[in-house]
Amino acid sequence: MRIDLHTHSSVSDGTDDPAALLATARAAGLDVVALTDHDTTAGWAAAESARPPGLTVVPGMELSCRWFPAGRPPVSVHLLAYLFDPAHPGLAAELARLRAERLSRGERIVTALAAAGYPVVWERVVAASGGGVVGRPHVARALVEAGVVGSVDEAFAELLHHRGPYHVVKADTDVLDGIALVRAAGGVPVFAHGLATRRGRVVDDDAVAAMAAAGLLGLEVDHPDHSPAERDHLRGLAGELGLLTTGSSDYHGVNKTTPIGACTTDPAQYEALLAAGAGSAPLTD
Repeated sequence: MRIDLHTHSSVSDGTDDPAALLATARAAGLDVVALTDHDTTAGWAAAESARPPGLTVVPGMELSCRWFPAGRPPVSVHLLAYLFDPAHPGLAAELARLRAERLSRGERIVTALAAAGYPVVWERVVAASGGGVVGRPHVARALVEAGVVGSVDEAFAELLHHRGPYHVVKADTDVLDGIALVRAAGGVPVFAHGLATRRGRVVDDDAVAAMAAAGLLGLEVDHPDHSPAERDHLRGLAGELGLLTTGSSDYHGVNKTTPIGACTTDPAQYEALLAAGAGSAPLTD
């Protein structure tokens, strides 16, 4: 059984709509795929309608969070959430706030780029999102289409990196609060790509232990941005803390070069994840 528990559609910052994403997953030989768009469940209904026979879809999301270490600047972290109740009032309210924050940040980035002379227009970026949650990849694609850079990766490397001149901080959720909200909604919180140092600062083991004490249930171990040594460390840490482990591609369509199913989850770990989720059910035959 091949299981990929982290993918993004055009509902957030991927390029495939949910139906196309599921077709790609099936064509790639996946048996299970999770739809985990940023801060939204808007793709769930389309995924349910378009699910190919034989493919199980795990309803999920990737929540934008921050870890606040004592005496040091906060660290951006992401929390995968599976099988939660999307109607839970507290979680739904926080997701609405995060989507508004993403929209505001995107506009501030585009405004700064335009002021510096780059040919990008906010209204066009929003229109190109097709109603999805606007994120930095949408701005990156606008820069590609304007001929400023040759690729989305180049846009991030040159202009949109967190240390770049046009980076704008957004007000993400305290990760401990995020874990509590996901658990309250019956979901399964899993710490996403926790040692992806190529993305910026990462948290230490004490932070992960604090997350586990707050109700974290898993670590994303096998991820394209983790080296073999980082995977080994996370697997060992998960064992020490009694957490399940997952593997996934973090597929974004053509916004990234990683193919769907590039990393996968062990079936036994997937069964443990299913057993822990109570807010919603997988979409299956």
